[in-house]
Amino acid sequence: MSKFAHMSDVHLGAHREPALRELERRCFAEAVDVCIREAMDFVLISGDLFDVGVPDLGVVNDAVRKMRELREAKIPVYAIYGSHDYTPAATSVIDVLHTAGLLTNVMRASTEGGKLKLKMVVDPETGAKLTGISARKVGLESKQYEVLDRESLEKETGFKVFAFHSGITQFKPDYLSEMETLDIESFPKGFDYYAGGHIHQRGEFHLPGYQRVVFPGPLFTGYGGKDLEMTARGERRGFYVVEFDDRFRGMRFVPIHSIVGAYLEFDAAGMNAMEASRLLQEKASRLDAKGKVVALRVMGELATGRTVEVDAQSAKRGMEERGALYVYVNRHGLTSKEQAQVKVVGEDPAAIERSLFNENLAKLRISTKELLGLGGAERAAELLRLLRQGQRQMESKRDYSRRVLDAGAQAILAKELIEESVE
Repeated sequence: MSKFAHMSDVHLGAHREPALRELERRCFAEAVDVCIREAMDFVLISGDLFDVGVPDLGVVNDAVRKMRELREAKIPVYAIYGSHDYTPAATSVIDVLHTAGLLTNVMRASTEGGKLKLKMVVDPETGAKLTGISARKVGLESKQYEVLDRESLEKETGFKVFAFHSGITQFKPDYLSEMETLDIESFPKGFDYYAGGHIHQRGEFHLPGYQRVVFPGPLFTGYGGKDLEMTARGERRGFYVVEFDDRFRGMRFVPIHSIVGAYLEFDAAGMNAMEASRLLQEKASRLDAKGKVVALRVMGELATGRTVEVDAQSAKRGMEERGALYVYVNRHGLTSKEQAQVKVVGEDPAAIERSLFNENLAKLRISTKELLGLGGAERAAELLRLLRQGQRQMESKRDYSRRVLDAGAQAILAKELIEESVE
């Protein structure tokens, strides 16, 4: 019996905070250690190993160190680009790792007669056949699915795995209702396992012709408060182990133990700001926060006072002093009768940003598409994410500015580049 590990959305380098960056590293290291201990035949990463296509070299160095351990254990790594570790006009770190022999990019594509042809990568030890389609910025990979030669892939025999990094319309979580997704019918049928990425929530799905469509979710968390809240609430993070011979035999989820979370929800409804601050600190002081990632959600409508007067920062500092690894504070559900509130749909900063872009750009005389190219608010949110990238060690301000501007230009030009590649 053979077996492989399926993981995705590792997002190494996603966080600036030292504690969260260390947890990223630790979770990936634990996953690698499990793969070696359980003697996996290979590892498949379905996108977003890194949070950006050209990450900080310190982050890359830590990842390479662990990936060399896999190579020394004779466990090959296969991968596709995710939407974060893809760069449309530059060499990605995934390309560098592929050249160095630390992983193999399984997307081998060519065009014939207007059709996108995918070539199977065969694992030499198990005979498993792997292929897939890498992600592009803001869902531009959909253009490739439209011209995909599905028939030739469906005729392939043997144990087959299709890797992808996209949301699927039929399986989309409610909280991602506005996300651009792909219809499952655009995928080739008859594969033994569909190794998904991009959706930061674990899921196992089945439809006729598409058995075992699996999203492992992130090893830790990517950018965004909702990810941190889900982790703090106790949602298990990890990866799948899939057993097979000439066909699928079974699978199991392997949780990561490097992270422990704690969640605290405080409802300030009907209180004044001073009372809410006092009771919030009392409740926070009773939470066992030592060694944990804590999510603190403050919500409800104050009877009097302004929301800014509710002192959540003191509660946060108290938990940090008692040994919390990191404390995330969510005040988006806190309102006041004395203040006019801007109504925004969303539970985390990324969702709120998209909602604000949609609401405000709609008021302009020119359309969002005319302003930012096809992609609209999603494109604007992507550019904002690029601007958040911090200045790296030993990087001059001039080089930092050039890098961020180049990345923004690449995101805007991505559609044209991808269309040219499939014509």
